[in-house]
Amino acid sequence: MLSTLMNFLRACLWPSSDRHVHSSSDIAGRQNGLLWYKDIGQHLNGDFSMAVVQANYLPEDQSQIESGCLSMQDSGPHGTFVGIYDGHGGPETSRFVNDHLFHHLKRFTYELKSMSVDVIRKAFQATEEGFLSIVTKQWPTKPQIAAVGSCCLIAVICDGTLYIANLGDSRAVLGRLVKATEEVHAIQLSTEHNASIESVRQELHYQHPDDSHIVLLKHNVWRVKGLIQISRSIGDFYLKRAEFNKPPLYAKYRLREPFRRPILSSEPSISVHELRPDDKFLIFASDGLWEHLSNQEAVDIVHNHPHIGSARRLVKAALQEAAKKREMRYSDLKKIERGIRRHFHDDITVVVLFLDSNLASRASSVKGPTLSLRGGGINLTAKV
Repeated sequence: MLSTLMNFLRACLWPSSDRHVHSSSDIAGRQNGLLWYKDIGQHLNGDFSMAVVQANYLPEDQSQIESGCLSMQDSGPHGTFVGIYDGHGGPETSRFVNDHLFHHLKRFTYELKSMSVDVIRKAFQATEEGFLSIVTKQWPTKPQIAAVGSCCLIAVICDGTLYIANLGDSRAVLGRLVKATEEVHAIQLSTEHNASIESVRQELHYQHPDDSHIVLLKHNVWRVKGLIQISRSIGDFYLKRAEFNKPPLYAKYRLREPFRRPILSSEPSISVHELRPDDKFLIFASDGLWEHLSNQEAVDIVHNHPHIGSARRLVKAALQEAAKKREMRYSDLKKIERGIRRHFHDDITVVVLFLDSNLASRASSVKGPTLSLRGGGINLTAKV
């Protein structure tokens, strides 16, 4: 009965989700306890697999795959877009990014007539400004929204070119075939912004030469101003604008001295890569996965198994490692409820994009399957 109801709700709420791509009963993915997954589907450049496991009481990870037209007009460039949005302090920012970033990207692609680094940078800026307007409006009645933010990792494949843009510590990893050995090597494509990385701490010291406490080591973890690990994000305006770092914001978020310049940045690190025939797949994941698996371990898991279920397989491997670290069985970890589960692992989102070199290199005007899918399926308010 519940299964029938879930299928009915999915059909109502996500009537167009990859209907051109996959005709089986898991059109909008499947739910199994705290795990949501879409084992296999097709995007414009090949197959994909997607999985999300919830740990927080309210899911703070959001994600999407969009494949088809990347512009407001169907005559514009076509390609594939992936977004991984790892929220913190609450789900509001990651949900906002999920609702608006891709729309902004399509708008700027239309205005500038092509996909480019400038399009991506403008889309990030517009998303940041949009959430700032939400914070400004809600500040008098809901001041804690100023302390909510999100990491943001996106990828765009268009005309044989891969664009990667990142804020925070989600990660994109490429699996590239080495023909001489038939091995697939892991190549990290994203730049991370986490104070645990020495180069990030050096950057913060350079940008804030008058602040000797810009990064602090608390409980063996480096944090910006002793509050947050990441140095770049969407949101987190309590560390970007002084007017949001005062009462009635909770005291634990307030700095002792006012700041004159933003402490955190919303400027993404963007890289551009020309795809090669030996580029086999891409793994995009929130840091919940990378806490437990190395880049090469993740690539090996994908390479050594069939395409179907790749993302779910990576999530399972990470959960098995999380259970091992706590000296417990994986089967017992799965029984722990959301909220409490956060003490054992973070929300984890994984998207695996397989690359068909014949498809990835074709002209961006060539149309293919249309896909619009969000990770997580239905977020039930009842306990799952």
